[in-house]
Amino acid sequence: MAKAEIAKTAERANRGRIGPRLAPYLLSLPSWAYFLGLFLIPLGSMVIMATAIGDPLDGYTISDNFAEFFTAVSQYHDEFVRSFVYGGVSTVVTLLLAYPAAYWIAFHGGQNKSTYLFLIVLPFFVTFVIRVLAWQFILADQGFIFGPLKDLGLLPENAYVLSTKWAVIGGLIYNNLGYYVLPLYVSLEKIDRRMVLAANDLYATPSTAFLRVVLPLSAPGVFAGFLLVFVTNVGDFINAEILGGPSTSMIGNIIQDSFFVDQDYPMAAALSSLLMLLLMVSILLYAKAFGTETIQDYA
Repeated sequence: MAKAEIAKTAERANRGRIGPRLAPYLLSLPSWAYFLGLFLIPLGSMVIMATAIGDPLDGYTISDNFAEFFTAVSQYHDEFVRSFVYGGVSTVVTLLLAYPAAYWIAFHGGQNKSTYLFLIVLPFFVTFVIRVLAWQFILADQGFIFGPLKDLGLLPENAYVLSTKWAVIGGLIYNNLGYYVLPLYVSLEKIDRRMVLAANDLYATPSTAFLRVVLPLSAPGVFAGFLLVFVTNVGDFINAEILGGPSTSMIGNIIQDSFFVDQDYPMAAALSSLLMLLLMVSILLYAKAFGTETIQDYA
């Protein structure tokens, strides 16, 4: 009799309880609502605006006309290519600079690791635009670097760096170096040091142990840094605006002018949609080539 009553009580309790299969979906509902409201809906609105016809004064009419997309590709082909070239080159150089720094902090930083990381992120306490303006002052034709070199005859009088692609790429590298160091440090810090010692015990040279053990295990950090830096650099327009010139304009400059100067919202929306699509394709190709099995551990 007691067992029957216990069974009935458990059955009544289970009726008012959320099923185990439904509980995870309900727990993730706030994040899905956030994702829907702040990403999917704005993204859909942007794609729809790219097909609109009209102007800000008379309003817009949504149509099935995709002429803006084809116009964006043909008219701003050079800016798209330039953005991906600048973004790719600056990302690779940033990786080459960030990896040794992250490696040294993780393996040889000792008790001062937090201090070294703080010094790397310290420039980020200054506004992004101020940092770019500082580089404009540093790279000025008669600034405190190039001015004395020209006075000493070490550089010709017509030598300059501003308004060139090298100034833009240099600004992109500087402003995103910390974004690559941090995920690399996290991935390197998680490597079990006993695996490196085991490689040394098996007569592996330091370079072989690095290439066969450390580098593969730090690949998720490389990918996470790629996501942060490459996407940011390709869509950047501040560095090209301040450090570059008319011949170094990137697609971000065109989008910014289309929105705020020309108020050509359909064209701006079409350019933004194409840029996002190209970035997604680039990331998928990169992920396909290098793998992302453990990227979630470092994202």
